[in-house]
Amino acid sequence: MKLAWATDIHLNFLTPSERAAFARSVRDTSASALLVTGDIAEGPSVVPLLRELHEALGLQVFFVLGNHDYYRSSVGHVRAQMDALCSGTPGLSWLHAAAVTALGEATALVGVDGWADGQYGNYRASPVSLNDYVLIRDLALPGKSDRLRVMRDLAGESAERLRGALESALPVHRRVLVATHVPPFEEACWHEGKISGPDWLPHFACKATGDVLLSAADAWPDRRIEVLCGHTHSEGVASPRPNLLVRTGAAEYGAPALAGVLEIEA
Repeated sequence: MKLAWATDIHLNFLTPSERAAFARSVRDTSASALLVTGDIAEGPSVVPLLRELHEALGLQVFFVLGNHDYYRSSVGHVRAQMDALCSGTPGLSWLHAAAVTALGEATALVGVDGWADGQYGNYRASPVSLNDYVLIRDLALPGKSDRLRVMRDLAGESAERLRGALESALPVHRRVLVATHVPPFEEACWHEGKISGPDWLPHFACKATGDVLLSAADAWPDRRIEVLCGHTHSEGVASPRPNLLVRTGAAEYGAPALAGVLEIEA
């Protein structure tokens, strides 16, 4: 089978005809399913736009959520909406809350949203302030220390979910695809062909998920783990272990495109 992959598609910035054109570009690949690694829309629009995308494609859509998907809302509210949407729509699968998905005998798909956790770079000295810290209720806190605690709680929850998913998938499958929004390693946090600097890394990478991935790769050297992520809007490849590959997908506001099409053995 073919699995089409896109990231940071920001459908809320598009007209209906532009969204239809993106759906056609996916169908033209003859893929059996689409994987989206976050930043699909924003909190108030993510449910209707996911539903519209699924109906336009007529394909299974696997996805994780990105930071923008929680904008103008809260983590709890958006997640409750995702549970309701996916329970009533079999063709939509929010991987953060899903069981391991077998794509074939050899390959499994797992995923978690992932959150920047301030552990790479220098969070306390960073002058960077993202829209996340205004538009996501959970992160709209007056102090950097209070916000950092929430960031690490969210990242830690993703990391523990990922740990459980890998513990289930790796004994059974030789190849495990991991979908997440935020790059899990400093060397995967690409920006225009370079690794992000210490001011930006705290807000654009998740060490908690990276640590889980390293542990799993070391524990299963005969398995291959391939991570697909986004968030930075710049493409790049990193391989922190011989059996662990991280692909960060490119993106551009107003011009969603596929980051790749993966071949999956039956």
